Amino acid sequence: MNLRHIITAAIVAAATGLLILVGPALAHHASTPFYDPETVVDLEGPVTRFVFRNPHAFLFIDVEDEGGQASEWQVELGAPVGLRRVGWTPESLPVGMVVKLTGRKSRAEGSQGVCCVRMTREDGSPIIDGGAVREREQN
Repeated sequence: MNLRHIITAAIVAAATGLLILVGPALAHHASTPFYDPETVVDLEGPVTRFVFRNPHAFLFIDVEDEGGQASEWQVELGAPVGLRRVGWTPESLPVGMVVKLTGRKSRAEGSQGVCCVRMTREDGSPIIDGGAVREREQN
């Protein structure tokens, strides 16, 4: 094997190693392409499902419109590992529990999804004991 082949093989090996290390970080996405920071919605309703698994946890709630018709909204939350670090468990949001939340609405036309939420119980208290409740910023 000549020197050129050895150098080429070393460069390919280094690039492959770098991609293996950096790949997971690049795989995570920002929320702005999917959720509009300018379109913030306030929702309230009972939990219908709480899916606590990777890569993100999802909460589903029934929200009534002005006419009393309920429709299901999907709430994208953080990764379960991060939620666990601050005290959340799969039992933190039981079916039937009423929550209030404020979040960025999905950009997908016709969808009923939000992310980047601030959420409380129906009475305004934190979801988990000792959890902080941040007020919505006023523009």
